Amino acid sequence: MSANNDILTSSAVCTAETHLWKSLTRSIRPFLVLAKPEITLMVMISGGVGSLLAPTPFRSIVLVRSVLGIGLLAAGVSALNQYFERELDSRMRRTARRPLPAGELLPGQALVFGVAVSLCGMLYIFLLLNALTALLGLLTLVVYLFVYTPLKRKSRLCTFVGAFPGAAPILMGWSATTNSLNLEAWILYGILFLWQFPHFYAIGWLYREDYARAGMLMLPSLNENHAGATFPLIMLSTQLLIIASFLFTFFSHNGTAYLVSAVILGMCFFHFAYQLSLSRSKLAAKRLLHASVIYLPLLYLLMLIDRIN
Repeated sequence: MSANNDILTSSAVCTAETHLWKSLTRSIRPFLVLAKPEITLMVMISGGVGSLLAPTPFRSIVLVRSVLGIGLLAAGVSALNQYFERELDSRMRRTARRPLPAGELLPGQALVFGVAVSLCGMLYIFLLLNALTALLGLLTLVVYLFVYTPLKRKSRLCTFVGAFPGAAPILMGWSATTNSLNLEAWILYGILFLWQFPHFYAIGWLYREDYARAGMLMLPSLNENHAGATFPLIMLSTQLLIIASFLFTFFSHNGTAYLVSAVILGMCFFHFAYQLSLSRSKLAAKRLLHASVIYLPLLYLLMLIDRIN
């Protein structure tokens, strides 16, 4: 009987622990989704690359602090963005299952979470890195949340405006290490700035019906004239992106290996942009979107390899 009681007790404990774990997972998961982990990871990578490419001796503690601080700020801003856009998200198929429109979190919970994480990120950067990086972070938060986010319902220039704070992480990583910004840092910023246009216009083409349903004035739109103007913008921004990746060679003193690799990578990326401009199909937009997600990390990797060598 004792053995049976022990087995029953052990089974009950295991069941209780399982239920507790599932309950914790259900409680934590909506907040993780609110932080947009995929986007936050890309922001952290950009910040880390900026820190590693800065012309100073490598310091692991600065790199770790840069990545964590920038990641915290990005997660907080993402949460606040979803708080502000919760009604718009509920109208779009792509975003209707996010925690707020799906009812997994209350707006007040998202607001408190977003403010708390953003403040932690700002304080972390200010206290453990430097004031310049904290200022860049504050400007990024203000422009993204209070200029870019409301502009989506007022002007089709929103993507252009949003690209400014969108490219800030690489500047923040650089300034976290050097406490300054030079021409090389701004060229890196230009690369990330220009990369956003083919990336987000591809997303816009895929989900233009969704954006129209939500009343967002995005490019491309269902309007024939606006849609037609999008593809020259994709081609122009892609070409400027390739030129900026070449310029980085001359101002950063990178070697021939980087230049040749950047040319090959840029031509491959250009191919997908050109195919979309020709076919204007959703399949071509998906291919360009996937190519953009591969292109940027590979370009970063080429920069880092060349810098090490």
